Amino acid sequence: MKIQLALLPALLLFALTGKAQENLSLSDAIQKGLDNNYQIKIAEARTDIAERNDDWAIAGKVPTINLTANSQNNYRNLSNPAGPLTAANTYNTGITPGIEASMILFDGYRVQITKEQLETQAELSQSNQQLAVQNSIQAIINAYYNALVQKEQLDVLVEVLELSHDRVAYQEVRQEFGQSSTFDILQTQDAYLNDSTNYVLQINAYETAIRNLNLAMGIDDMGTSYTLTDTLSYAAEDYQLADLQQEMESNNVELRNEYINRELSSINTRLQEAAFKPTVQVNAGATYNVGISFGEQTLSFGPNETIQEIPQIAAKTFQPFLNLSASYPIYDGGARKIRLENARKEELIAQLNISDLKRTLNNQLANTLATYNTQKRLVEVTTSLVSNARRNLEIAEERFRGGLINSFDYRTIQVSYINASQQRLNAVFNLKNTETELIRLIGGLVR
Repeated sequence: MKIQLALLPALLLFALTGKAQENLSLSDAIQKGLDNNYQIKIAEARTDIAERNDDWAIAGKVPTINLTANSQNNYRNLSNPAGPLTAANTYNTGITPGIEASMILFDGYRVQITKEQLETQAELSQSNQQLAVQNSIQAIINAYYNALVQKEQLDVLVEVLELSHDRVAYQEVRQEFGQSSTFDILQTQDAYLNDSTNYVLQINAYETAIRNLNLAMGIDDMGTSYTLTDTLSYAAEDYQLADLQQEMESNNVELRNEYINRELSSINTRLQEAAFKPTVQVNAGATYNVGISFGEQTLSFGPNETIQEIPQIAAKTFQPFLNLSASYPIYDGGARKIRLENARKEELIAQLNISDLKRTLNNQLANTLATYNTQKRLVEVTTSLVSNARRNLEIAEERFRGGLINSFDYRTIQVSYINASQQRLNAVFNLKNTETELIRLIGGLVR
């Protein structure tokens, strides 16, 4: 039993540190995530599409020019006994190439409004890309600090496990001199084995946190391990609700999206209003026709009848044109009016969405700030609790070796130290998450 207990800490430590690790700071983790996140790549591609669409040609301002070509082929069989041309069998073939240009001179300013719509859609795509970046950064920060918490909890258990191992060794020495009973040995071994169990479970919790960090960073090899170089500091800042609200009004990404959606609704209303205005268009171009006829025809003048071959002579025609057209809608069953009313309702809905989101965000901000302030106090209390528990454990160790307290009392103090350390780490982790949420609400993650 002595050999197995002595080897257990080394085996467990090797299981954790035997893998090759690379140093990873929080900023490095965020950069990896931004480079690998699929949602960000999708948002970037959509932004590229929207920016390319933001063009006067897409809006319809530039003229359209087309090359045309038409062929004509027909056969004519004529039989007319009453006329001088009594019969004919002719074939006609021809080709008409041409060029046509069309340009809208006026369409109720739909072109200008459409261009404005395309610009706003590009702005919305950029904002959605920022939203994807923001969500990725928040997920990475939470995953990174969770891994830090699990590592520090592991360090606490290592410390306790070493103390438990020393207690076992100490009791075994005492037993050799007849100063410790089998019961005392079993108690210390039981505590050591319980601490070893907790240590094994904590290794799994830490490795799970690292895998979740890899997932947040978009790393395909989930088994990649790291040495986390940032520390779980808890120097928390003081925030004022009024200042946070002002920053949220200006920089919150979700709220900005709603403002852009409202602008798009307003633009759509103007587009529907433009449908009530006339359209003026100019068309210009030219065609060049080449036609060939051949065959035979029969001419009858009294008793004389002559059959003639028609020579293959090309007829050529050049025809330029310049046309101006105008249209004004008079009646469409009220469809335009319905579309206009719907657009105005959509504009109203967009404004209501802004008001609703503001109310929700203000509530979230107030609750998050209250939670943040509470967690700051919890960190202060649990830090003091850990300090007291550590000092108590040191005193208990001295008293246990001096025979002033029994193993049960020592174990109780040891467990209190473990619990206090975990409470502090959880409090710091919750404080970090809450602060990250505060910064997200005011749009500070993507500035």
